[in-house]
Amino acid sequence: MNNRRLMIFAPHPDDAEIAMGGTIARLIDQGWEIILADLTNGEPTPHGSPEIRAAESAQASRILGIKERFCLDMPNRYLENNLQNRKIVAEAIRQYKPHWLFTIAQPDAHPDHIHANQLIMDARFAAKLSKTDMKGEPHYPKKIIYFYASHLRQHIQPSFVIDITDYWDRKIAAIKAYQSQFQLNQNEPDEKDWIVDHIGSICRYFGRCIGTQYAEPFFCHELIGLSNLEGLI
Repeated sequence: MNNRRLMIFAPHPDDAEIAMGGTIARLIDQGWEIILADLTNGEPTPHGSPEIRAAESAQASRILGIKERFCLDMPNRYLENNLQNRKIVAEAIRQYKPHWLFTIAQPDAHPDHIHANQLIMDARFAAKLSKTDMKGEPHYPKKIIYFYASHLRQHIQPSFVIDITDYWDRKIAAIKAYQSQFQLNQNEPDEKDWIVDHIGSICRYFGRCIGTQYAEPFFCHELIGLSNLEGLI
């Protein structure tokens, strides 16, 4: 197992960039290996297509420095936590053997986000099973860390936040790669950058909470341990 390998499971292309794009760029620059799996291709949408979304996610990946990204082609809008999908995710975990998992936090209003959350939790457990027809050797990631890309307006209480001040511009550039989702579907000129304003408000708030300009919040059901205090702000 590579102790510096992380695996991110996002319900749709753009969810990971919205929630933790700055953290992804920061971790890659620190030498972490990032594997990003989009559960669905995010289509259909009014101005997108599978080809457009694939090109946009490839561009976003280049901006952030992600070298390994793929789509598991589960049905958008109808994503389910069923045995078939659980096996697909568990086999991906067994193949890459990540030290940590990241996926979407709850609560949420989007059914795909709700089902993705439980799907990854269940697949993490399934990935460690022996005496199974699943491909690969058993593997159990140390923890699941949850990122926030909720369709609800809520006051969240994260377990920790990560300073992304130096990576803010890369995060926003990656989000803007999704023109079909955040630019072409807005009719009013002053609405074109609504996603930047929205995310900026969130990240500035959590940055102020820790004395930096921008930060991204995360949640974990399990206790987070530290080996030293050097990373604390």
